[in-house]
Amino acid sequence: MTYPLVQELAAEKIPVAVTCRVLGFSTQAFYKWQACPVSQRDLADAYLTNALIDAHGDDPEFGYRFLADEVAGAGLVAGERRIWRLCSAQKLWSTTVRKGRRGAGKSPGPAVHDDHVQRNFTAPAPDRVWLTDITEHPTAEGKLYCCAIKDLFSNRIVGYALDERMTAQLAVTALRTAVARRRPNGVVVVHSDRGSQSRARSFRAVLTAAGLQGLMGRVASAGDNAAMESWHALLQKNVLDRRRWRTRDELHQAIVFWTEHTYNRRRRQRALGKLTPVEFELALTTQAAVAA
Repeated sequence: MTYPLVQELAAEKIPVAVTCRVLGFSTQAFYKWQACPVSQRDLADAYLTNALIDAHGDDPEFGYRFLADEVAGAGLVAGERRIWRLCSAQKLWSTTVRKGRRGAGKSPGPAVHDDHVQRNFTAPAPDRVWLTDITEHPTAEGKLYCCAIKDLFSNRIVGYALDERMTAQLAVTALRTAVARRRPNGVVVVHSDRGSQSRARSFRAVLTAAGLQGLMGRVASAGDNAAMESWHALLQKNVLDRRRWRTRDELHQAIVFWTEHTYNRRRRQRALGKLTPVEFELALTTQAAVAA
């Protein structure tokens, strides 16, 4: 922007016409800028930038696409390219990092249920298909294990449990939490891998008592539970890799807060029409009530 320079030189008694001719633009352009130094576009960008900074401050792990969804929810609609430009100018980058590769795990045991999902990661209604898996996270005190259960319809985490040991009770607690929260009607398919926790008698007993149907993926085929692995990847990037965790309690609180506050209630998903899992389920409930 060279117009302010013309204005400064004019204050030093240098003619505007001379400066404009040297810099290569017309005096009319300068006087037009002088009458309105801030354009409507710049003013709109300023308001939009403030909204992006506020949204990024609330959830630093959000990238520009999620920030675009957030400001759109606040009534400031702009194209993703424009959002990217403003985020780049303000260095509003996502705080997540690339996840490293995991080593080879132990060989899974025999399946106690068949796999009828067959990588069809869709569900016609809530509480029809649940996915579950266990992941481990390091702290200075030792590992913390998290077993989560995800509703395939809305991608909402409907139950979870955390403990310092990876036992069958961890999976049982997560499953009981999901059943108590959702109180499903009808048969719910619970899809898992072939870990010993999912094959335990206590886990199968909860399935039977609650009227749930257990399903299992194939041996050495992570893609059979890919929808659950995608949530683990988000948890890894948005919580675990953000910092070093001193205690299990500290990490426990961070996982619960991110799951309940950010993932279920704030993180918009394009597969859900840019709604959060909670909003998606609420929209369905409202639509069904109106239809009735």
